[in-house]
Amino acid sequence: MKLTTLLCCSILILCGLCAAVFALSGFDLLLFLCAGNVTVYRAALSLSGVAAAWLLFWLIAFRPTRPLS
Repeated sequence: MKLTTLLCCSILILCGLCAAVFALSGFDLLLFLCAGNVTVYRAALSLSGVAAAWLLFWLIAFRPTRPLS
């Protein structure tokens, strides 16, 4: 479970960095990393959506901030 959460965090960080490069320069880094293949590009975007859903579930189910309060 911990490995899955770390993997999802790394996917979202990578997609966030690619989005920041696109927003600041207009160069779509994620599309470049996918070698211009639109199917792979859409699969990477859907994978980031699944990673975000997993992290939302993890935050709701396990409440990692409960011991801080």
